[in-house]
Amino acid sequence: MTIPPNSLVFAIDDDVSVRKGLARLLRSARYKSEIFESASDFLMRPPHSGPSCVIVDVQMPGLNGIDLQKDLIQRRREEQLVFITGHGDIPMCAQAMKAGAVDFLRKPFRGDELLQCIQNALTRSAEQRRRSAERNEARRLLDLLTPREFEVMQLVITGMLNKQIAGELGTAEKTVKVHRGRVMEKLGVTSVADLVRLVQRAGLAAEAAPKTKV
Repeated sequence: MTIPPNSLVFAIDDDVSVRKGLARLLRSARYKSEIFESASDFLMRPPHSGPSCVIVDVQMPGLNGIDLQKDLIQRRREEQLVFITGHGDIPMCAQAMKAGAVDFLRKPFRGDELLQCIQNALTRSAEQRRRSAERNEARRLLDLLTPREFEVMQLVITGMLNKQIAGELGTAEKTVKVHRGRVMEKLGVTSVADLVRLVQRAGLAAEAAPKTKV
């Protein structure tokens, strides 16, 4: 089992015996962890900067597990959740999974079951963080383009030739060629295929309207 670098596992349960059991299990599996008595206490902690998994009981006083999931989504937090419960039903499980939970375990569960869920959650978290970093870097590069360069780039990725782009924008073909060269240089790409992949990483591939960036 490979633990992603800088990983942290959180566990939230109002039952002290469950908290102690989870702490022992996580220690035995060499996971770095932090244990909380309530979801409110957990939310007071700043978000972890690396891959993270939250093991949370569904039924708790105050903020319950489902409410915590909704809160994290609203805050655009990226922790991956594993629910544990002694009272969960099928609709509740379906709701949690639809909202992105990694798994939903009924108490009592086996230690190896939970450890596999944690591994899955941290792997997913690490991959999500990698994609977010790539998206942010791609958007940073695209922000280097002037509005006209961005317009040219949008037409280039559709497969249009310089002459066609010039006609579309009402400018000279040689001007388009200059803009196109600057786009490729600023973005650090050498082909249209690379350009398309960069725009896709930025999550902007579906945009069709010219950018109104100033």
